[in-house]
Amino acid sequence: MSVPLKSVDHQTDSPSASAESYIQVDDLRFALRRSARRRTMQITVERTGELILSAPPDVGIAQLRDFVTEKRFWVYTKLAEKERLQRQVPRKEFVGGEGFLYLGRSYRLKLVEDQNTPLKLANGRFALRRDAQEGAREHFIRWYSERARVWLSGRVAEYRSRMEVMPVGIKVQDLGYRWGSCGKGDWLYFHWKSILLPARIAEYVVVHEMAHLHEAHHTAAFWLRVERAMPDYAQRKAWLAEHGIDIEGI
Repeated sequence: MSVPLKSVDHQTDSPSASAESYIQVDDLRFALRRSARRRTMQITVERTGELILSAPPDVGIAQLRDFVTEKRFWVYTKLAEKERLQRQVPRKEFVGGEGFLYLGRSYRLKLVEDQNTPLKLANGRFALRRDAQEGAREHFIRWYSERARVWLSGRVAEYRSRMEVMPVGIKVQDLGYRWGSCGKGDWLYFHWKSILLPARIAEYVVVHEMAHLHEAHHTAAFWLRVERAMPDYAQRKAWLAEHGIDIEGI
């Protein structure tokens, strides 16, 4: 997948003389392809995971590095998406001692003979009634969804005034590979798995979607709104791009 970006100004530093070479920025290695027909810089993430940076012949190395640095979170996200699609997440077995995440912390599962609800979190453990083990996945999804609805609603209420928005409400459901979505009628949608993320990362998902109530697309104005509400959003965004794939499935 590629994303076209705006044309660039000429730099005084000299560009690479080769038609195709490589440029390394942190842990990202790009095949550099220059063409006299190009007027823009463009990053492509191939199906194999290979990274390609296409550019006009007169764009200097320093500007190329700045461009890649600016877009590195997008690159991490695309690489994570490809890895997720290619990797089978182990299914939970719902046996005693198995770990389950909640707001970034792992809690061990304990099977119990008798309790008033099929599943609850108590004394630092998830307790699953043994006769509910066959439908354990549905019980966990229901438990996570209920907690997510309450927790996420609280974060939305906290940021409403600061971000000058008034969403109609939130809905928690399975959103596939998306953590959140801003729907028609000013509804906010969140994946139930958002409640598995560390609190500060789930909070970033909330702010991100609330910013979409102002700006539909990821424009400069959109990111400015996110930054005003959450000055350290870039660090949280980077964490989600790099580690979100590690959040365990159910």
